[in-house]
Amino acid sequence: MHNTQTLQKPVQTLAGTLHQWILLSSCFSFLLLTGRIMVTGELNYLFLPWNLFLAYIPYWITRQMYNHPDSFKNNVKKYLALASWLLFVPNSFYIITDLFHLTHIDSAPKWFDLLLIFSFAWNGILFGIISLYRVEQLISFKYRKGFAEIFIFMIMWLNAFGVYIGRYLRFNSWDIITNPVSLFGEIINMIIHPLQNGSAWGMTLCYTIFMTLLYLMIKKMSEIFRQ
Repeated sequence: MHNTQTLQKPVQTLAGTLHQWILLSSCFSFLLLTGRIMVTGELNYLFLPWNLFLAYIPYWITRQMYNHPDSFKNNVKKYLALASWLLFVPNSFYIITDLFHLTHIDSAPKWFDLLLIFSFAWNGILFGIISLYRVEQLISFKYRKGFAEIFIFMIMWLNAFGVYIGRYLRFNSWDIITNPVSLFGEIINMIIHPLQNGSAWGMTLCYTIFMTLLYLMIKKMSEIFRQ
């Protein structure tokens, strides 16, 4: 049986290789945003750094779990960390919907704003994918491979559902604590009346498939590049 250190090594190799590049890519995003503010004098896209910060949280959680495994030997602490990760990981994929803002702001060239938003979205997605890969390793260590694959699809479904809730119903990750009645009321309504919420379920399905394919393709590409 593989031990934790054996499983941890390829994860740290992949994450360690990407970590500096993600930071560099994030710096480029901030450079684009700073340049836009200086040229236009407008603060229209200041929500992007906040959204990227929320996308970084699940990445940070799993990074701590793998860099400091002894600190998470306690099951209570481990499951609390994973629950926090599950709560925030949809933010990593939510940021792609910020592309919707492209049609509302025209104080800079469209190509520039497209690059600006996409650069932040790309970094957020990478944060989510790497954190999900780490969690997949934990699942693979305890359960069979087939379960891990089902788990990935379930997480992507929850991510897609979370993206819809965040974008259209305007709930945040912390509303599960600060505003649970309204949040679960909306969710129950969507479940009870699926036909009246066809657009929501359609978006959830499409985003689930897209994000699952994206994750699996990047994972496969990383395996090919390491050969």
